[in-house]
Amino acid sequence: MVVCLAACGSTSGGKASVAQRGTYKVGAPYKIDGVWYTPKEDFNHVETGVASWYGPGFHGKSTANGERYDQTDRTAAHRTLQMPSIVRVTNLSNGLSTVVRINDRGPFASNRVIDLSRTAAQELDVIRNGTARVRIEQLQAESLAVKDVAINGGGPAEQHAVIAQLASGKRAPQQPPQVMATAQPAAPPPTQRQVDVSSVNGGPTIASLATAPPAISASGFYVQTGSFSTAENAERQRGAVRSYGFSEISQASASGRDVYRVRLGPYTTADAAGIVADRLKRSGYGDARVVGD
Repeated sequence: MVVCLAACGSTSGGKASVAQRGTYKVGAPYKIDGVWYTPKEDFNHVETGVASWYGPGFHGKSTANGERYDQTDRTAAHRTLQMPSIVRVTNLSNGLSTVVRINDRGPFASNRVIDLSRTAAQELDVIRNGTARVRIEQLQAESLAVKDVAINGGGPAEQHAVIAQLASGKRAPQQPPQVMATAQPAAPPPTQRQVDVSSVNGGPTIASLATAPPAISASGFYVQTGSFSTAENAERQRGAVRSYGFSEISQASASGRDVYRVRLGPYTTADAAGIVADRLKRSGYGDARVVGD
């Protein structure tokens, strides 16, 4: 996996900045423009709505959990999710997806559910139109991991590092806490686990999660663009459709012969896959169709 966030949280615009410390925050209910919002700790949040983005005017300013906003990082603002938490955001108009770390509050405009950093918005092709309809899916294991780091004072760099450890198998996934009638903040364990920040340079971070396909098994949907008798022809089409989303070649057997199928995905819903298939058909790929995993 490609790692492109090794210096995340420690540099900005080529200039060194003060190292950031982590703050784990859920927050009390608050009121904006007459509307009440109630933050809560969640590890299985799924939501569909409109995404917007914010950039230059906020660059360098403090976020809601005390970090310094960096428009080149993969972060986002959400109205109620705990900070930090990790979510995958998929643009339902083109199938593009990225993974972001929630560290701010917002957006508060009507019908919008998430405010993306400039880099995240660029990856989803939101910059041009300013908004896009998206699906938000929280990554449970990653959200639990960054919570643990932030509670113990770890900032963005340490949070990226623990995600690298989790993805490489060096850290076991945690189980979400049981919901109690009167929930109290979890006390840190007697022996603190040290996070090896150097692993950012040798393992996957949020950046690599963003470029990887969603981890979906039997419930995934794909868009098949063609079936070929040779791997060379399949690879040629895969290169041609790469800009439409994550692509792969799936080898199968039909009538006793090997066939090579080009697929995009996976997508979490048939509707999301259908949007991509429709776009491909309008671009000249008449055989594009939605298939199950």
